Amino acid sequence: MKARLSLLKTIMLGSLAFSCISYADVQQPIIESYAKHAQYLDIKISPEGTYLASTSRSEEGLISLTVLDIKKQEVVSITRGRGKESVSTFNWLNDARLLLTMAREVGSFEEPLPTGELIAMNADGSDSTILTGWRSESGDKRFSRIVDYLPSDPDAVVVYSVDLTAREPYLDLYKMKVSNGRKSGMGRMPLRRYAGSGAEVITGTNGNVLAMFNSDPNEDNKQTLIVRSSPESDWYTAYEAGAYDPFFQPLVFLADNKTLVGLSTIETDTQALATFNVDTKKHTVLYAHDKVDVSPIVHVQNGQVREVQGASFEYLGIDAVFLDGVQYGEDQKILASLTNTFKGQVVEATSSTNDTNQVIFRVGNANNPTVFYLFDKSARKLVKLAETRPWLKDLTIPKSQLITYKARDGQEISAVLTLPDGKSKNLPFVLLPHGGPHGPYDSLSGMDSDAKVLASHGYAVLQPNFRGSGGYGLPFEKSGFRKWGTTMIDDMTDGTMHLVKQGIVDKDRMCVYGGSYGGYAALQSVIREPDLYQCTIGFVGVYDLDMMLEKGDIPENQAGINYLNQVLPTGGERDLQSPVKNVDKIKVPVFIIQGEEDVRVPKEHAFALRAELEKRNMPYEWMMKSGEGHGFYKPENNVERWDAMIKFLDKHTQ
Repeated sequence: MKARLSLLKTIMLGSLAFSCISYADVQQPIIESYAKHAQYLDIKISPEGTYLASTSRSEEGLISLTVLDIKKQEVVSITRGRGKESVSTFNWLNDARLLLTMAREVGSFEEPLPTGELIAMNADGSDSTILTGWRSESGDKRFSRIVDYLPSDPDAVVVYSVDLTAREPYLDLYKMKVSNGRKSGMGRMPLRRYAGSGAEVITGTNGNVLAMFNSDPNEDNKQTLIVRSSPESDWYTAYEAGAYDPFFQPLVFLADNKTLVGLSTIETDTQALATFNVDTKKHTVLYAHDKVDVSPIVHVQNGQVREVQGASFEYLGIDAVFLDGVQYGEDQKILASLTNTFKGQVVEATSSTNDTNQVIFRVGNANNPTVFYLFDKSARKLVKLAETRPWLKDLTIPKSQLITYKARDGQEISAVLTLPDGKSKNLPFVLLPHGGPHGPYDSLSGMDSDAKVLASHGYAVLQPNFRGSGGYGLPFEKSGFRKWGTTMIDDMTDGTMHLVKQGIVDKDRMCVYGGSYGGYAALQSVIREPDLYQCTIGFVGVYDLDMMLEKGDIPENQAGINYLNQVLPTGGERDLQSPVKNVDKIKVPVFIIQGEEDVRVPKEHAFALRAELEKRNMPYEWMMKSGEGHGFYKPENNVERWDAMIKFLDKHTQ
């Protein structure tokens, strides 16, 4: 790999040699470290605590599954895929058997894609059986998905199967033996699964299906939740709502099989933690934050959710609240103690033994690479199992923090600010808007490699949660609809000016960079504010809003078409908010980066923007990578991308 990186570096330096500027400040070890994928992806303990199973990545990038006998401290099996096949996900079925899914590099795509198969195997690697999919012994080639693992029947699972060749398939439910894949029918669900739309089935503690919700694109993506109190009862509609209207999204049943735990906007603007009783039809808000959405903290024992113990949220930092009067108070105290020990980090359980005496926790945030721990309740002992990116210990990781600022109309905007180590004044600056734009938001919960790489090279980086972003309630998200290139861009500009006024950034050394919608925003920012920034970088960006309605995978189904019709500008506003239609307003150099196999935002967007720049003899730089899609996957491609980006930024801000 080192030889390849060296060659790539030589090629890039050669292609940029016309500038006659030396870029000795690019720190190759830093960008190579952030480009590497995590070594460990997941670790789970078996139900009786006999084994640990983990997925880890080889130097070649393939993911294998390793099973360790805890008592003997011996590896009992290592499972690898065939050729370019990797283990994708896994879970313990019982103390001796696992269920896994696979992913495979397909065609010209660099990133492995799921094969859609379910595979069961013993902990020691024996008796491996393909239960569903094209290579299954049963011959059932339909797509199947796990609905529920059955602690009371550890030799079986509940699955649903759908015919992906059908436009509007029903979900057929089965109880499937994990030894041989044999299925016994449990009936057909009354709601369908549509292309581009979600459909979830939720069971009670005994595996009986008691709730389902879906989104129907034929009715403008209307959301529907149906429930029943028992398998013998009739289904009834609990909630119906249009897309982006108040709704109760169920997550899981409590042990009483009557109480659904979910995330709700029925009574609050922000997403609240709530319950719904299928018998009484009572909706109860357990906790809501007035500024941000929350997520549930639940207690799991013997594979079943026993109670809701609290809620987690992120406002000016990662935080949690714990509810009073819970039944499993000792376990709640342990989790609260760990949350306090790792203050400001995300602490979540990946798995536990049936008696919850041993629990695997994943801990990390934007400033701390994820670490896996094993907590032994009886011994009151916390043991570090594995660091996901141990090589980052050799680096000084720039610190990210949450800030707020006021937009020009008084709206409060939250943002992640990352600064170079030990520096906070008069810095060169990169505005880094996120993709989406509706739903995603920038957070301290995970490490953003783009922000860390740029800050490690001296740049202040701002990632604003502009209007339209998720995480801050329905009204906030909907306030960005049809305003992709206007109000949403103004929110970003106001974040930039906030840092200028505070003296953190130098107003004469500022650029914009983003991917997907962020790539759109990077171009639209220098169009809307032609004298504010010195350069712009668009990565797999949307540049033609009319083209977005015709090309790519979003308009391939009715759900995607409905979404675009709801959020994109209409009429003449679409031209006014399309970068390719406003290239005349750009005064700064442009760097266009694109994955050749991108199906979300096809390469035609990049070609169209390049053509408009060339018509006007405007300066630009170009990078197109074959095999890459909507974002770069291969580490060496990200090394090349960052190397070129830093040189481009330095050229225009130093």
